[in-house]
Amino acid sequence: MSDCGTRALSVIGFIGSVFSPWYAWSGRKDPENNVCINVATYGPGGRFTMTDRGRSALRQSPRRFTVGPSSMTWDRGTLVIDVNEVSGPPIVSRVRGQIRVTPSAITTVELPLTPDGAHIWRPFGPCSRIECDLEAKGWQWSGHGYFDANFGTRALEQDFSYWTWGRFPAKGGATCFYDATRLDGSELASGFHFDAQGNAHEIALPPKLGFRRSLWAVKRETRGDKGTKPRQIMNMLDAPFYSRSSVQTTIDGETCTGVHEALDLTRFRSPLLKPMLAVRVPRRAGWSFGI
Repeated sequence: MSDCGTRALSVIGFIGSVFSPWYAWSGRKDPENNVCINVATYGPGGRFTMTDRGRSALRQSPRRFTVGPSSMTWDRGTLVIDVNEVSGPPIVSRVRGQIRVTPSAITTVELPLTPDGAHIWRPFGPCSRIECDLEAKGWQWSGHGYFDANFGTRALEQDFSYWTWGRFPAKGGATCFYDATRLDGSELASGFHFDAQGNAHEIALPPKLGFRRSLWAVKRETRGDKGTKPRQIMNMLDAPFYSRSSVQTTIDGETCTGVHEALDLTRFRSPLLKPMLAVRVPRRAGWSFGI
């Protein structure tokens, strides 16, 4: 998010694009044939890009991840993201430029999201600075950022019915909450505070607090001090099964504004959603690096 709070972006690299209808229709048997660098910008002139690409577009090395025309490179403590994508409807246009994410430190935390470890959350850099330099008016800014990864060996909807996640800058670092309801009825409830040196401390969880549903009526809740009420500051991404937004909550008396996600996997399981998603997630199976 920008320091002024009016703009934000998210970038997600996928091997096995979990929200791609093309990956679902393929039976999810070949993750390297459904890869993507999803870039979404929020605020004036915001765009959404999520092109599902085939195996020929993927290149990997210990420090670089490339999907077609875009890449992520680890360069001396900074994640350098070079973007060259085309946004989907309703406004089709090129999204091009560079984003730099510099964590203050790298953590050692890994959190299994299921008892058998089929899903893992790895918050590499919860306290980061971001520099955005895209080829569009107003999209040159700095702010606070976050860098994590999720790994899994099963589809999300095979193990979960609902989850929320939030990352809130707080007390000289960042506080993250991860809550989920598994299909077997068990619950995940985790909270961590990370300082600028990368030290992680599991915290006593404040209560869950509901707030206004998304435009698609996705249920939303996060955690905060008893008697307080979270509220949306900026709407980012709305889908029938998913909400991403900037949310304000109160943690140990401190008012914090961060990024919140809610995911309704019962809805996502519906086959009716896949054709709708295909409009926003085009498939481009072929790619040549021109060598």
